[in-house]
Amino acid sequence: MRATVVRRTALAACAVSLTLLATACGGSSDADADAGGGKNDKGAATSGSSSAPKTSAKALSTAELETASLKQGDVEGHKVAEAGPDDEVPADGLKADKATCLPVVHAMYGAAEAGSKATTKRKVITDPKAGAKKSLEDMTDGEAEGALKAAFDLTSTFVALNAYEGTAGPDAFAGLKKAAADCAGGFTATVAGAKQKIVSITEEKVTGGDEAAAWTLIQEDEGAKAPFKLVALRKEGTVATFLSFNLAAGKDGGAKFTVPTEVVAAQAKKLG
Repeated sequence: MRATVVRRTALAACAVSLTLLATACGGSSDADADAGGGKNDKGAATSGSSSAPKTSAKALSTAELETASLKQGDVEGHKVAEAGPDDEVPADGLKADKATCLPVVHAMYGAAEAGSKATTKRKVITDPKAGAKKSLEDMTDGEAEGALKAAFDLTSTFVALNAYEGTAGPDAFAGLKKAAADCAGGFTATVAGAKQKIVSITEEKVTGGDEAAAWTLIQEDEGAKAPFKLVALRKEGTVATFLSFNLAAGKDGGAKFTVPTEVVAAQAKKLG
């Protein structure tokens, strides 16, 4: 992998970082995307209406939402930590050039829609693979390239839970699905004053909770493209969103990058 490719991909990661890949930032796939083991459904995002009944739900309290949130040890092969102040982007700092696309921007950064009563946020990252047995100086060019790819082949996921009252949860989920469908051709987001160009949104398959949806978002930065996975899962009045990025999965990175099914399944289990 050329150094310029690594640099550009790292810049793309930083643009939507949420500090998920703080170490990397400081210095599209056809894989399985069904939490139950199904295959990707490629193609444009489809109609966004929610199939869930409009039943009134009681919002989880802050304490209940904390209990339902992921903790270290809940996802095998991953590290889990609470999100900190540096991971937060206030909702008023999130904008979109097309108003209908704003729910997608909110979901990317875990911002709540109207009616949310409590929120928790977590960072989840895959454990690094075992280090190379050879030193870099002793590797062939091919081995060194493989080691570099492996070092960046970590999937980071930002998970937000928002507890809603009444029908606000199903409404928020339906609004996100509609926004993803309406904005399949791309849009420009403004995050804390910085422009971010999303060039496409394609739907993936995922299962869990009362209803779930997933998408691949392609972001372009200085000509370099990088994929992100966005998942939404609703259980009664609680909506979980997941934004994932893998630094090795840039346009020329060559790494397989799938919906983080282990993380989604673990969160669905805790939500009951």
